[in-house]
Parts: sequence; C-alpha cells; structure tokens
Amino acid sequence: MISGECHCGAVSFELDAQLEWLTQCNCSICRRLGAVWAHAQIDEIKVTAEEGATLAYSWGDKQLAFHTCKTCGSTTHWENLNPQESSFMAVNTRLTDPSQISALRVRQFDGAETWEYLD
Repeated sequence: MISGECHCGAVSFELDAQLEWLTQCNCSICRRLGAVWAHAQIDEIKVTAEEGATLAYSWGDKQLAFHTCKTCGSTTHWENLNPQESSFMAVNTRLTDPSQISALRVRQFDGAETWEYLD
C-alpha cells in the first residue's frame, strides 16, 4: 500500500497495487509539475477529498484531468476522463513518505515527443 497527501492534508490517496516502477514524464505539464507518477487501475486507487477540494485542469485532447488541492496547491493525481477507453489513473508519489517508494525504480517517459520509455 502506498499512501500520500497534499501539504495541507485536504486531499489524500491510497494505492493498493504491486508496482514495477514509477514514471517521470517530460511532457509540457508533467515537467512543470515535477511529479513522479504511480500508474494503476482506477479501482486500485482511492482518492479522499471533500467535494470541491481540488481544481481539475485539462487541456488538448481532454483525455486527462490533473487535480490540484485548492488550499495548498499540491498536484495530487490525474484521472482518466474516458474510463471506457482506458482504466488507468495515477497519483503523484512526490506526496508520499520517501520510504514507501525507495525500492522502486523511476523510469523516464518521453511524453513530449516519442511516447516511449527512454530506458
């Protein structure tokens, strides 16, 4: 189980999945956010927040919405806006205690151009 929360604690998450790696993406949003993502099936992630606690940001093809805490500004997760096409979402492991993820390697993903892992 991997758990995390935003800086103020208004948004938290739990991920219950066996992960092989974490992903650091260089696309225009991820590199600005500085996120390290843990991807999993939607039903393996539980996000807890009061209604309206996050600001959802979506652009381009509107496939994903990045959620940021309205109080402290931490980006907590992204959700898939078309779950019938893909059953994945991701949480930002920068918001976890480092000991929870220290054994996982971080793979570099080229989301800016090739949509391939660089290793």
